[in-house]
Amino acid sequence: MPSVAEELKQVPLFSVLNQRQSRQLAKHFKERTIPAGVQLTRQGEMSGAAFFVIAEGRAAVIVDGEPVGAMGPGDHFGELAMISESERTATVEALTPMRCYTIQFWHFRDFAKKNPDVTWKLLQHVAGLLVKEHSRQPTESGPASP
Repeated sequence: MPSVAEELKQVPLFSVLNQRQSRQLAKHFKERTIPAGVQLTRQGEMSGAAFFVIAEGRAAVIVDGEPVGAMGPGDHFGELAMISESERTATVEALTPMRCYTIQFWHFRDFAKKNPDVTWKLLQHVAGLLVKEHSRQPTESGPASP
């Protein structure tokens, strides 16, 4: 089985890390196994203390009670609540048994402060989420184009 550091390198957000950085970050991640049907996050809850990386399994992303997407190995979630220290923007529910890695926001924050390349990748990721969300919002002149 690959090490935590090796699995994290498969995540685009962490692909810029060198071996030392990967090992340093990996020591703060904790492995969790989650049975199918468990909600890992709940929309609207102030529980943004952890960031998740999926190693195995599938999860549904649910917003306002409606499924809006799915995630699998290499995907991550919880970064918005972690960065903004605000409510979760979606519910994430395990569709299958899952194996995830979690890191507490204070460990991630310390790592990001010392590794600006990760901070930049995270900023690019969050900007991409904002652009995607903005393109879904209707404007005063009518609905947004695809």
